[in-house]
Parts: sequence; structure tokens; C-alpha cells
Amino acid sequence: MHPLHLRSAGTSLVISTHHGEAEITHWGADLGETLPDLSILNEPIPPSSIDANVPAGLLPQASSSWQGRRGLRGHRITDGVPGLDFSVRLRVVSATTDGTTAVVLQSDADAGITVTSNLTLHPGGLLELRHTATNDGTSPFQVDELATMLPVAPDAVELLDLTGRWCRERHPQRRAIQQGTWVRTGRHGRTGHDSSLLLAAGTAGFGNRHGKVWATHLAWSGNHEQFADNVADGRTMVGGSELLGPAEVVLQPGESYTTPALFAAYSDRGLDGITEAFYSWFRSRPNHVVKPRPVVLNTWEAVYFDHDLDTLIELAESAADLGVERFVLDDGWFRGRRSDNAGLGDWYVDETIWPDGLTPLIDAVTSRGMEFGLWVEPEMVNVDSDVARAHPEWIVGPSAASYKDGGRLPLEWRQQHVIDLVNPEAWQYIYDRIDSLLRENTISYLKWDQNRDLLEHGHAGRASVHEQTLAAYRLFDALRAAHPGVEIESCSSGGARVDLGILERTDRVWASDCNDALERQTIQRWTGMVVPPELVGGHIGPTTSHTTARTHDLSFRAITALFGHFGLEWDVREVQGAERDELKRFIALYKEHRGLIHCGRMVRSDVPDESLMVHGVVAETSAPGETAALFAVVKTRTGFAEHVGRVAIPGLDPACSYRVEAIFPSPGDADYGHAFIEAKPAPWLASGAEATGRFLGEVGLPMPVLHPEHAILLRLTAL
Repeated sequence: MHPLHLRSAGTSLVISTHHGEAEITHWGADLGETLPDLSILNEPIPPSSIDANVPAGLLPQASSSWQGRRGLRGHRITDGVPGLDFSVRLRVVSATTDGTTAVVLQSDADAGITVTSNLTLHPGGLLELRHTATNDGTSPFQVDELATMLPVAPDAVELLDLTGRWCRERHPQRRAIQQGTWVRTGRHGRTGHDSSLLLAAGTAGFGNRHGKVWATHLAWSGNHEQFADNVADGRTMVGGSELLGPAEVVLQPGESYTTPALFAAYSDRGLDGITEAFYSWFRSRPNHVVKPRPVVLNTWEAVYFDHDLDTLIELAESAADLGVERFVLDDGWFRGRRSDNAGLGDWYVDETIWPDGLTPLIDAVTSRGMEFGLWVEPEMVNVDSDVARAHPEWIVGPSAASYKDGGRLPLEWRQQHVIDLVNPEAWQYIYDRIDSLLRENTISYLKWDQNRDLLEHGHAGRASVHEQTLAAYRLFDALRAAHPGVEIESCSSGGARVDLGILERTDRVWASDCNDALERQTIQRWTGMVVPPELVGGHIGPTTSHTTARTHDLSFRAITALFGHFGLEWDVREVQGAERDELKRFIALYKEHRGLIHCGRMVRSDVPDESLMVHGVVAETSAPGETAALFAVVKTRTGFAEHVGRVAIPGLDPACSYRVEAIFPSPGDADYGHAFIEAKPAPWLASGAEATGRFLGEVGLPMPVLHPEHAILLRLTAL
């Protein structure tokens, strides 16, 4: 059987079958059209080892003597006796490709298991891989793990992943790849604040713009594992799998289980090449957002639970005056919701606060040219709620009995529990309530929150995170189908559910509950490794941050929020005088350039000074006189050098000439004087500079000496 060869955007993936099982023999740089006889890759057999070549299979198997992590773990249950057919010997039945997609069917007739692997190498170079295991036997088969994994080249010697916590999501950490397995386990029942959005292996010292990188992302919003596995012979596999609870997936005869998709990208141009592959895939989706991303005002940090119609109308008037285009009413609008202790699950407008319903506020918002959005948390419930009192059996717990009948509840988290969407009646109730809200009100947007982990999660006395995750997906899908014009944001205590599984059914994610611009610089930078800025909410918060008590100038907060789906989380009625004029000017600047920000190429410079960040977005094409790029120069802390020196501006067309100008903050802005340390700025700051893309990328420009936690915005115009 000939090898399968997928090629796209400078990437090749080769699947060999000459061992009898499918094996990925190459994933990396494009190999061209012609492949040699792959038997030349047969390895020598060292002493004291298995007497055959051991393939790193598409599903690595113990039956092939693979010593690392196995692709399929499970066993058959016959007459109540588990453990039969625990080791399968899958062999290729068929393998087909059209050059960018492949389907590989492998089977073990004796064990009664068939696995079908579907691989797609998308036009931008992003690989999508998933497996489906089918029970062909006559008795149940329990799946403990079905992992998707890929080999990386021997020169991948460093590993980068992301970690974090609430209000500090997606911060990088690095280590050398050494013998053994590095595993990131998420047992949150959701993606998790500490979840790694990607796992990247690369050559020594790989950076934003240099080095070879192989990166993976698991598109799943429930329990999961991501791993890098370096076995004794030196080969390294990277991948991920759904982390299944006890007996969560037991296949009856004829039933199948499909893994979450593993998305993977290869780049020989550093991490920016990985980003390009993911962005290309996102932006080619038929369900990708197409209309300009509206300026958002979210009411949470303006009023919290204090919902008063007159106050909210004043806020809407102030927002409209600034140029806001979407007004989102956050938590506190439904029955009994004066704090986070009660009301979740009772998705009826509170008549005591809203005697005429939400209509007066909605009319005030829409009459001022803004869309109206609403906060909901459909997957959660308070014990102090009408629905919990009526249906205690709908609250998720570790036992089959409800807490009213002596069953034990998990510990509370933010005074709330999880509603059991696996229960068809509970699912239908939640669907009907949200559907009614959308039918009865002019609502264009839902901020869909999920404010707790699913740590001790069961249905009818058995683990059910797997089923709950799928039920939540069905809820999103059903509501989107019924209300195709309503956009949905995925918020989960901020950034605890950011993955391609949830982004298949939502229009943006809330990257973090932290609006501190300094924290957001890192959070948004690493969220943007995978998720394009038009899908990442970035808001200007109050002058002093609600979550960190840091105080920042408006320009630093605004420039940080610009490189995302821009908005405000602030009582903007308080913004007056010169600061209000500055904010209006910046909102107009966002509207002018959002087409570039949300369609261009993300570029991140490799700056030796770790106190400085230089990042921006470059247009794919630009005519003379058009804005070709926007770059932020950000000083995060004090540096070792007295001045920054020349800093390269990468990613531009080397043959094109550009005019570079600092456009924000400007000398007339209220906080302009706070930004700079030097007595004499670099001369080009006042008059602009002109140079080719090659010169700017190789030589750069002398950057101003900025105070810590300040930034400037550069505009590059094509000449």
C-alpha cells in the first residue's frame, strides 16, 4: 500500500502503512511531490530490544511494543468480567487520500474493535485529526482513553506550554524536552484557568519569528490531558485526549466514540507561523464573524448588581455619546438576584426591579443606535432559587439521590452548583427559558458565563463530565439554530473556557476577568497565539483596576484593549473633560482600523530587552496611502539599559516603503507627558520616518524611553 502524503502551505504529513499499521513518518516541512521507498526508514535493531522495528503508530500500541503512551486504552466486559481484549492489534484495512484529507481504517477482528482516523490538512497548514472507535463485538467495551498524538522531529528539544489562574490566564512556561512524559491534566470539568491553549515543541531557543515549532491544541471544553512523551529510543510524541472518568464511555455493540479534534501546526518561522495557520483556519470557517466587531460597553464594573433603570439609561446615553455600538446588561436582572447567593436558574426578568420588563431599557439602548446584549449563566443554579426548590434532582451531585432525599452535594463554588443538562427535563427547561428571553426581547448578544468548576460531577450516580459537555454543546447549537442573528460570547469566570470546541459555537471569548492592562498584555498575547483578535474580548477598565488595584493612564489601557474585540467595562458617566475627548478619539481610531486589526497578520517582534514588547498587525495587501500596519510598543517594567535603542519592526513587505508615525498618545492628550522619560525624544517621533520594510525589519528605529506600564501606538502607511 502506497504511503499517504498530505501537503498544504509548506507542510507535509506522510502516513506509512508498510509495518501493517498506520504510522506518521513525517510531520513538518514540505517534502515536495516525490517520496522515496519508505522502507529506507527502517531502523537498526539495538541489543536488548524487541526483534523488530517499533512504529510510532497513528495509534501507538502495546501490541507493537511501543513503550510510550498508548493510543487506545480500554477493555471488554463479558458476563460482568472486565479486562478482556485489553490489548488490541490494529491493522490497516484501508487508507485513502485526496492530497489534503486522509481516512485510515484500522481493525482488530479478534478484539472486535475498529478505529477510523480522519485527517485534514487545511489550506493554511493547520492539521485536524480525530479518531472514532467502534465496538464490533457482541459485548460492551469500556474506553478508558483514545488519544490523538503526532511525532515531532529529533531537533525539537524545548517545550512551551501555558498556565495560569483566575485573572492571570495563559502565561508561558518553558522547559527542555527530556526522557519521560510531561502531562498537563485538566480536571475542572471545563477547560480551566490553568489550561494550556497550546503545547509547542521546538528547536533550541525558538521564538516569535525564528525556529522550527510543532504545536497542538485539543478542541474540548471538558476534562482533558495534553502531553509530550519522550520514549527511551529518543522519539517524542505530542498530543492530547479527553480525560474520561470511571466508566464514562462504555460502548455497547455497534456503538462508537469519537475523540475531540486535535489541531496541530508546523512552522519553520517561529510561533508567528503557528498563529498564521490557526488564523487562516478560523477566518475560512463558514460561521466566522463577518460584520465589523462593534464597540462594546459591559455594565458589570459600572453598576455590579445595582440595577436601576434611570441609572442604566444614563449609562446608555453616555456610552452612545462616546460611540459605543453594543450595550450589555450583566448579572443582576433576573428574579431574586441581588447578589451571587441566589436566583441562578430562575431565568425570568425580576418584576420587582423591572415592572415593565426589560423593554424600557432595551428601547433606550436601541433608540440610540446600539445593540442590546444580556448576561446569562444557563449551566448553573443556586440552591436558593425557585427551580432548585421545585427540582432538587436537577442539581448535579455525586449520588443518584437528590440532596432533598439524603444525597450529598458537592462543595459550593461562588455559592452555586451545576444544573444537570444530561437530564432531558432540565436541559429542556433551560433551553425553553433562554429561548423565551430571546423571543420576547430584542436581544442581539448573549454573554454566556460559566462560573465554577465541575469537580464532583455525576448523573444518576455515575461520572458525567463527558455527557454534560456534550449536552452544553447541544444547548449552544440549538439556541444558535433557533436564533441565528444572536451572537454569543463564551465567558467562564473570565478565561476558563477558551478552546476550539466552544469557539465552534460562539462568536468570541472573554479572555479574563482581569481588565488590568499590564496583566492583559500577557493574557491577550498568548490567547492570540491561537485565537484571532476579532474573537477575543479586550476592554478598557476603570483607571484603577477592580482586580489588582493598579492605576494606569488611559493610553496604556486603550492600546492594550485595541488588539482584540474592543470595548469598555467602566462607568463612563464619570469620564469627563480632556479624558473624555481622548477616549472618543480612541474609539474613533478603533473603528477606523478594526478592519485591519481583525483581518491582518499578527506579528510579534523578538526583542532582546524583556521589559519591552513590540507587537502589531500587518495588512495582507495595502495600496499607497492606506494604513498598512499598526504596532504597539509596550514597556512593561524597568529595563537594564538606559535607553531601548533601535527596535526592528518585522513582518512588513521588504520591497515596500512605509511612513511610520506615532499616533497615540499624541501631544494634546491628557496623559501624553506621563509616557516618556527622555528629555529629548527621538527626532522621528515628531515628524515621522520613511523607510523600506527591509530596513525597518533589519535595522529598525530608535524607540522612545517609556515609563514602565506605558505604551505608544505606531501607524505605518504604505508609500
